[in-house]
Amino acid sequence: MRPTPHKSFAVTACAVAALAAVSLPATSASAAPDRAPSAAAACTPAQVIANGGFESGTSPWTQSSSGVITNRAGESAHGGAGFAWLDGVGSTHTDTLSQSVTIPSGCSSAKLTFWLHVDTAETTSSTAYDKLTAKIGSTTLATYSNLDKNTGYVQKSFDVSAFAGQTVSLSFTGTEDSSLQTSFVLDDLALDTSGGTTPPGDSTRTPAAPAYTVSLSSNTSGTNWTGHESATFTNASATPLSEVYLRLWDNYHGSCSAMPIAVTNVTGGTAGDLSVACTALKVTLLAPLTQGQSATIGFDLGITVPNGADRFGADGAFNNIGNALPVLAIRDAAGWHLDPYTNNGESFYSLAADFKVTLDHPTGLLVPATGTSVDTRGTSGRTITTATAAKVRDFAWAAGPFSKISGTSPAGTAINIYSVSGISSSSAQSMLATAKSAVDTHAARFGAYPYGELDAVIDNNYWFGGMEYPGFVLDLVSTTALTHEIGHQWWYGIVGDDEYNNPWLDEAFADYSTDLALNQTGANCWNSVSWASSSEKITNSMAYWDAHSSRYSTVVYGYGKCALHDLRRVLGDSVMAKLLKDYATSHWYGVSTTAEFKAAAQAATATDLTSFWTQHRIDG
Repeated sequence: MRPTPHKSFAVTACAVAALAAVSLPATSASAAPDRAPSAAAACTPAQVIANGGFESGTSPWTQSSSGVITNRAGESAHGGAGFAWLDGVGSTHTDTLSQSVTIPSGCSSAKLTFWLHVDTAETTSSTAYDKLTAKIGSTTLATYSNLDKNTGYVQKSFDVSAFAGQTVSLSFTGTEDSSLQTSFVLDDLALDTSGGTTPPGDSTRTPAAPAYTVSLSSNTSGTNWTGHESATFTNASATPLSEVYLRLWDNYHGSCSAMPIAVTNVTGGTAGDLSVACTALKVTLLAPLTQGQSATIGFDLGITVPNGADRFGADGAFNNIGNALPVLAIRDAAGWHLDPYTNNGESFYSLAADFKVTLDHPTGLLVPATGTSVDTRGTSGRTITTATAAKVRDFAWAAGPFSKISGTSPAGTAINIYSVSGISSSSAQSMLATAKSAVDTHAARFGAYPYGELDAVIDNNYWFGGMEYPGFVLDLVSTTALTHEIGHQWWYGIVGDDEYNNPWLDEAFADYSTDLALNQTGANCWNSVSWASSSEKITNSMAYWDAHSSRYSTVVYGYGKCALHDLRRVLGDSVMAKLLKDYATSHWYGVSTTAEFKAAAQAATATDLTSFWTQHRIDG
């Protein structure tokens, strides 16, 4: 989350003098010792198709004729303006399209996806006259034909893990017979090698490997949702698991006598009392789980969206539904984490999980959501949006009569901008351009964006500035804020943390990433610094910041990113860049702690960093 307005640093002569005594001097990159960081995980997540959205000319694609990659009239793109149009001639004809790709070794899976639209003048329902063949290397992945005609695009997905460590040709060949055209239109290709990465194991964090299946139906306005949710999980700990806790976070926005999130008819366990202001529900399991055993609980779910332009709230006809799905609390070495909701920041400490969420809603409502969504026709003027997301910590969606524009980043990520009324088309286009740039810039630094598409809901009434969820963000019209929220896709989304007890691990890192993306060096970071007290530290928890709310943004975001800039100056630019990319890789879908980051940073340099952490008030 990025609060707005971003609070300015206090300026006092004493503060500057005090800082001069404690902050480390800026050093050049060349002066920093180049010691390699500790070994990263074997798999380096990557998206290996270049120009998958055909928005950057033709390179590095090889096409049989200059018109295959195009934006000409007659067909349209899935996102952006460019697409690949094979055949459509209506006579004997062959078109080809190919690119050489290198699939990194060490990754447990590699997934190829692309969007395909087929239109045809053929009238048969039984004979495949015209065909498109998709191949990787010499292996045929699929063959499509005029029989696969459709009115829009359909996403295709293939497991190509067997090609890890190889450089192979990805190719498409379209052939037509002597009459009646068939057009095979491709767009938004991606080959993601991070989606199957296994979260780093930690036997103290349980319940592990959560998977949620949800089916909900809304009222006419999208303010009320009812249905069912189930959660499957495994006990990763050597200590038996006899109960779990569901976090009903959005009950903060109501009261225990009028709860926005209602859980009833629990199966797979016995529901106990609600606690923590009705945001935690204990469920005693039917039998204790030993290490490695799994169980499933289910329950009926009701969601009532309150009024207000909030991360959970309705701004007129536009509903934001963040943190509404109950998720499992974590038990780790410190015990159960049942921290209170904070409106100042986040409390959402959760493990990477798989979600399949089915949302039945009026067709007039657009429903952007976490994950990759597919819409199908429902009954009586309704649409069913099915969103599937792997290895995400939260699931959020919105519902309303949004204006939508779409595009694809040069590296192949599909971007959707959903605007409330009052957002100009030029502002929406600006946010689309920002999102394309930000997602690719962050991915190049920290690892390929793994969540398929990215949805951004734009509303200038948000009091909180912006809010992040995996593959889904809420934001003002602001280049800086949107770049920050997209940075959270890595720092909190991919590399998780205990947001209540260690907020700097996502907020400071996201703000530092934003500076890098916007070419800000942090050169004058410490010019206007004043610590409020000896107990004020960058690494304080939300319990401290809720009691000192006016200082939260200044210290966690501002001083936090400045500390990271200072660390970059100590290590040198290239070493710092490698440290963060390796650190993201080794914690991909896992959980980061301050102690682990400090250890990784120390391993990257021969300089003793003990005094650095003390001077920058980074404990842990």
